[in-house]
Amino acid sequence: MRLRTTTAAIVAVLAVTLVGCSSDEGGETEADATRSTVAEPSSASDDSASDDSASDDSASDDSGSAESAGIPPEPTGAERDAVLAAIRDVNGNLTHDEDKAVDAARNQCSSLDGGGSDPDHSAAQRFSYDGVTLTDDDGRHINIGLRKTLCPQS
Repeated sequence: MRLRTTTAAIVAVLAVTLVGCSSDEGGETEADATRSTVAEPSSASDDSASDDSASDDSASDDSGSAESAGIPPEPTGAERDAVLAAIRDVNGNLTHDEDKAVDAARNQCSSLDGGGSDPDHSAAQRFSYDGVTLTDDDGRHINIGLRKTLCPQS
């Protein structure tokens, strides 16, 4: 009986330690991000030119990496409606979660622009979600629609 109690106590202590370690790492990251966000306005008043260029660089790095990967910016307005209509033409169930469909479409552009060996199969896999399974022919039709809307031939 004493052995079971001791073993249970050791397991509980280890579990709490592991959970504590993993949550501390995430907490430090969030805290660091908060501190850097809070620190920017005060240091901006001290040396606004260097902070502005640093924040511009980080913003351009994020968009530059997406562009270099062949991922277009998120469509809005009529362009977004056209992308969703192209996807809906293949299978109406794919646009129940519009944000998910638009994200999949943006990522598919990188496959269309040379990032994948079989873009039709890639589209079929990328858009097979929420209980919908597509064929490579469906993927080909999605790619045709995306070429007309979000990912024109470059």
